[in-house]
Amino acid sequence: MRKLHKPQNLNINYIRESDKVSSFVSPWYNPTVFYLAMSAAAVNAQSNEEINNKHMAMEEVIVTSQRIEENIQTVPIAVTALTDKALGELKIERGDELLRATPNVTFSKGNFNRYNFSIRGVGTKSLSASSDPAVAVSFNNTPMLRNRLFEQEFFDVDRVEVLRGPQGTLYGRNATGGVVNMLPRFPTQEFEADIKSEVGSHNTRRIGGMFNLPLGDNFAARFSGAMTKRDGYDYNTVTGNDVNDRDLFSTRVIFEWTPTEKVRANLIWQHFEEDDKRSRTGKQLCTRDEGPASVGNQEIPDDNEIALHFTQGCKPDSLFADEAYGAPNADTLANYAWLNLAVELKGIDKNGRAQRLYDADGNQLRLFNGNKPYGGVNQSKDLREIATNYDPKFNAENDLIQLNMEFALADTLTLFTQSTYAKDDYQSIQDYSRYQSNPIFTEVPDVVYDRRGRVLDIVEFPTTSGGVYMDPQLGPSSGIEAVDLSRSDSEQWNHELRIQSAYDGNVNFSLGVNYLDFETSDDYFLFNNLYNAMAEFYLHQFDEECTDEVEGPCMYVDKNDLDNIDEEGHNYFYGPNAVATRSYAAFGEFYWQLSEDVKLTTGVRYTADSKTTTPYPTQVLLMAGPNGETDEVITGGTVRRGLEADPEVVQRWDEFTGRAVLDWQTETPFTDETMFYLSVARGYKGGGTNPPRIGIDPEIAQYREAKKTFDPEYVNAFELGTKNSLLENRMTLNATVFYYDYKNYQIARISDRSTINENFDTTSFGLELETLWQATQNTRFNAALGYLKTRVGKGEKSVDVMNRTNGNEDWILLRPFFASPSSCIAPTALVEEILSDLKDNPFGNAHANLFTLCPGMSGGLVLDPKYNYDPLVDAPNQGRGWDADLSGNELPNSPNFTFNFGMEHIVGIQNWDLRLRADYYYQGESYARVYNTEYDRLEGWDNLNVSATLVQPEWDLQVELYVKNVFDDAPIVDAFTNADDVGLSTNVFTLDPRIIGLSVYKAFGN
Repeated sequence: MRKLHKPQNLNINYIRESDKVSSFVSPWYNPTVFYLAMSAAAVNAQSNEEINNKHMAMEEVIVTSQRIEENIQTVPIAVTALTDKALGELKIERGDELLRATPNVTFSKGNFNRYNFSIRGVGTKSLSASSDPAVAVSFNNTPMLRNRLFEQEFFDVDRVEVLRGPQGTLYGRNATGGVVNMLPRFPTQEFEADIKSEVGSHNTRRIGGMFNLPLGDNFAARFSGAMTKRDGYDYNTVTGNDVNDRDLFSTRVIFEWTPTEKVRANLIWQHFEEDDKRSRTGKQLCTRDEGPASVGNQEIPDDNEIALHFTQGCKPDSLFADEAYGAPNADTLANYAWLNLAVELKGIDKNGRAQRLYDADGNQLRLFNGNKPYGGVNQSKDLREIATNYDPKFNAENDLIQLNMEFALADTLTLFTQSTYAKDDYQSIQDYSRYQSNPIFTEVPDVVYDRRGRVLDIVEFPTTSGGVYMDPQLGPSSGIEAVDLSRSDSEQWNHELRIQSAYDGNVNFSLGVNYLDFETSDDYFLFNNLYNAMAEFYLHQFDEECTDEVEGPCMYVDKNDLDNIDEEGHNYFYGPNAVATRSYAAFGEFYWQLSEDVKLTTGVRYTADSKTTTPYPTQVLLMAGPNGETDEVITGGTVRRGLEADPEVVQRWDEFTGRAVLDWQTETPFTDETMFYLSVARGYKGGGTNPPRIGIDPEIAQYREAKKTFDPEYVNAFELGTKNSLLENRMTLNATVFYYDYKNYQIARISDRSTINENFDTTSFGLELETLWQATQNTRFNAALGYLKTRVGKGEKSVDVMNRTNGNEDWILLRPFFASPSSCIAPTALVEEILSDLKDNPFGNAHANLFTLCPGMSGGLVLDPKYNYDPLVDAPNQGRGWDADLSGNELPNSPNFTFNFGMEHIVGIQNWDLRLRADYYYQGESYARVYNTEYDRLEGWDNLNVSATLVQPEWDLQVELYVKNVFDDAPIVDAFTNADDVGLSTNVFTLDPRIIGLSVYKAFGN
């Protein structure tokens, strides 16, 4: 039967005597903490003789997160919590590896500066600077909207908790999926220190430690840090360098002061920094799309001017096929195709006159030499091998300052305050495609001629001399060169005030308010030497500064190198995204002990969110006249230099959320202790703005409509769970069944050279099992199984950019004019008619007519009136394509099964203990996108880690030999589809390779 517990006082509380963990800053939640290492610390700390004498029943684990002492098996919520020891035993070094210990959790790095930590199918699949995370990542109970969960390694941790399900009624911020909360160790009044040093494969060098220093009876300080250096485990075959290395360090300082028995405070400063060649994304894959040979009964002429319209670059075939290691069909790269058709080379003769150039055979010299940029290009099938002229660069810096205070207003009433400031800076730059282009720029002969066959004495020649093009940002290159840069700069303030009771009676409560102030600037750049070639050779801008004094249309070209760009050039893509978020919340929970065995928990939260976005439409390759005039300017820009902000977009939401939990403690003939609980919760996550599109003057270009904003998410979550102790407390067995009814789940796709976030209604059903079994005095097993079934709601639909016709043979894909960002579809019969007219009239305007079948910038071209077709009216979705029916599809990154199993056995060797451990993880098949095509399918994968650790308890010494990723697998764990105008290639993400390491740990003091 349940016992009513005594109120907690202000003394430091202990989860267990051996850990000495302060709970001062974790009074805000009531998780059921399922420690995978419930008895490991005690076992490891004792001699072999003590192990043999120890009773096999597992030690009772006490938590104090509701400010009362409770057995973790009596708290009604699903949580996986890992102590510092458990993290070490499982070789979980970063946040992305938490999936190996938590059922129904997946993780993948994002394409830009974000990541997706998904719980029960609910993650962050939106792409916008204004997006909120569905799974809140918190440091010491404060949600951090920008954090280094993926990059930073855990050190000096009390525990990491992964809470599953909607959160928000007791702390922080709304989270529809759950919370990852990292709780550091706090100072104690005893001297202690430790150090751990490690070496391993790929020249891994890691060192970390802590120093705890008492400073009088009421003051103490704790200093900790960690540093990792490792050579790259990817190889660049072009530069000959290893890439994807690590060079990072973290430090933390905590001061704790207890001036009286009724007041306690601590101050935390934490710093993280990384400067290395980490790859933001993995290899880029593509199954080359050669395009159709004919349209209806009309063959497509073997003429690049016509053929360029009919390929999208890459086909939507499996990423696991050998053919996926190709490169896009460059006919779809609009800038290349247009330059290849239109640009001729010119030189300046000795009289200062511009002259066309010809070779000895009378062939006019153009910008390109006729090679296909990616013709015959095939990549290595090793996902850890790339081919690029540009090694990646990665920089991240994060600082956090937090002040926590606790005041005893009475013996049974406590006031808590928490104030946090965080600043995060991030920059990652890398080759865009990570494969090589063939040489494409003209190799100019030693002797050139004019059109009459006379030798020209050239005194100046464009920058393709010698077949090398000189790009101001990317330098010299003979083929296509592209580099992208993703960066962010953010600041966050968070303040929270909470009061909590600890009465002897049957009713208690926790009430609080908080405020969040968050500002970020997320920027994305794409540098491409074809953009500069277009500016120089077609738009003729390299001789113009495009100042106010320049008459006529022009655009500014930034001639600075990559490290010193002025962010005003139109010769590269630049998309800044500035967002300010303000949020206020009031929240509370009430606990009513209805009887000795039954308790009711109710919680409510009111949130007022405000987001202000400053949109900057992009201006790559767009020209404008003075004062933004665009008359007769075929590229339709609205500003000549830099970017011009559109009016601010202000969004506000006011929402009530909450939860109710009924739990019942009982006895059964099969268990020692049993609890059942039923939970109903309502979750909410704010909406946001879609990044702005290309800034073309609507009077020049035909705009396709697109939503500027996306809606908030809502979830109604139902959960039924049980927690059991069996076999005379030698086993725990916990089970949870849940059902989510989700409205407006946010999922992004790339469209029109920008991101479109769409909303879909979905449902999720799942089951989770977790168990820990002390089989013998020296042998322990743990396991967790997650089953998940997600479904997109009936009638939901979206255009798949990889398959715009959706199998409808009456429509065909077309590439647009070079300034238009996206492909379109057009009636097959109409395209066939245009090609037929071309056959009858070889000098007709078929090329222009094909261009104008796509909405958007048409270069001043107008469709022949006889065809009587308007894509904005006559084509589905204004020419974007036919909708794919998503009804019943699975959500992205939602495998049906996840499973982990661990086994540990301890062997006594004189006064040493040898701990042998193996951990296996399996994740089932899933999909990278919501369309669930063969292209989206991600194969299931598994992972095995093993370790052998020698422990000398009397010396506080451990020596560990371990192997992570024993099979050295490189599964594709997620994928990201790039934009139309770069050929719809796919960035893939994978795991770290096999790491063999040896570490030595030594503790000092108590």
